[in-house]
Amino acid sequence: MPGAHRWTQVAGRGPAVVLLHAGIADSRMWDPQFEALARDHRVLRIDLAGYGRSPLEPGPLCHAEDVALAMDRHDMPSATLVGASFGGALALDLALGRPERVDALVLVDAALGGTDWSPELRAAWQREEQALEDGDLDTAVEDTVRFWVDGPGRPPGSAPADVRALVAQMQRRALELQLPLDGQVDETELVEDPAARLGELDRPVLVIDGEHDVPDFRAIARRLAAELPHARALTIAGAAHLPSLEQPEAFEAALGAFLAERA
Repeated sequence: MPGAHRWTQVAGRGPAVVLLHAGIADSRMWDPQFEALARDHRVLRIDLAGYGRSPLEPGPLCHAEDVALAMDRHDMPSATLVGASFGGALALDLALGRPERVDALVLVDAALGGTDWSPELRAAWQREEQALEDGDLDTAVEDTVRFWVDGPGRPPGSAPADVRALVAQMQRRALELQLPLDGQVDETELVEDPAARLGELDRPVLVIDGEHDVPDFRAIARRLAAELPHARALTIAGAAHLPSLEQPEAFEAALGAFLAERA
């Protein structure tokens, strides 16, 4: 069965919460929050295909369908989805394509399909691609950590050392899983143009961004807050692209308050 080999972990009892990781991470990025959330919620975290402990296979792949299957495996008809970066885009895809599976959304520095990316961001992706073409995995990983975890507006090493080290481990693992199957995976989404359908989403949404995140993603956060009908926005000071890791206390306070309103 597609999605059957995705690694998942579930804990706790109460309203359902699903944690969806960033594209430079895996489910370990939620280590600071997982046990605390499980005190009052039934919490599911997933390694998406090609990340962490989930293998990647050639052929068609729909991450949103994988998430829905994982929810089925753990008896979650619906849940609040908490998605970071790529995980935020995935949460939106599932909310628009299978709205009955989603109670609410927390979008953390979320990506958004169809965005016209800046030259600076395109250049960063080109540097990573060139390093990978050269077989220099170390440089590719360090460039990713420097750009996304420190943030483009802060000096190198601005993020805590343990956060930088963890993201480096997670990103290296993802590249090791994905590079051997380059060009052999056909990724699809449930919704072709989510940006054009934001006004359809009739669910409560908390939009979070980091003060020092890439400007493109801060602009996406502003757009989501403006166009999603039931959204509110919050910026976390002292954080770049992964505020749940860099400023866990502030992130958990915001998330906890939002979830308490849904209980």
